[in-house]
Amino acid sequence: MRELFLETRELADQTGTVRTYDYSILIGEMDVGGYSCESYGIKVAERGGAQASIPNVTCSAARIDELSGLLVRNGVTPAGLDDVLSDWL
Repeated sequence: MRELFLETRELADQTGTVRTYDYSILIGEMDVGGYSCESYGIKVAERGGAQASIPNVTCSAARIDELSGLLVRNGVTPAGLDDVLSDWL
């Protein structure tokens, strides 16, 4: 699986501590019936802290672009990634 770095954001947590998060698209392959297609997932990682990744979210480049923009704009952290993705799907 490859990782395509998107952006870094600095966000303050509830205590005011500034934390740095890296957002990336995961690129892999997914079996669909009798063939394989390129699939896209997402990764959010706090520098020096927690990370969350979800592979094989979609086979659509446009949809993963939409999702990644949403995550970066709204400053989604690793702890919130699962919830945001389940609402988005």
